[in-house]
Amino acid sequence: EVQLVESGGGLVQAGGSLRLSCAASGFTFDTYDIAWFRQAPGKEREGISCITRSDPAPHYKDSVKGRFTISSDNAKNTVYLHMNSLKPEDTAVYYCAAVQRCLRPGSYVGLDYWGKGTLVTVSS
Repeated sequence: EVQLVESGGGLVQAGGSLRLSCAASGFTFDTYDIAWFRQAPGKEREGISCITRSDPAPHYKDSVKGRFTISSDNAKNTVYLHMNSLKPEDTAVYYCAAVQRCLRPGSYVGLDYWGKGTLVTVSS
């Protein structure tokens, strides 16, 4: 069974940090790029970061650049999103996805698998 399972969400004060995990199973993890998306209440889902097989430099949406860091542990089939200096506007459900190719956050070719998401709430 193919699974992407996000974890690590929760309630944090503004300025705080969280580390989200995206654990993959049931497919060949290292043949995919992994992307993080988020969806805030009443807003459309947006791509915020991705890590690719072909480019050593991860991609970030401008609104999270310098605050969020994506990393991968291929031995654990897990991708992480380290989130620092969190702001109330970062409140959202965060999803990871396995894509065939991530061009830039939110732009990809072949989105094959989604996780169910983890909620991040940042209080002011």
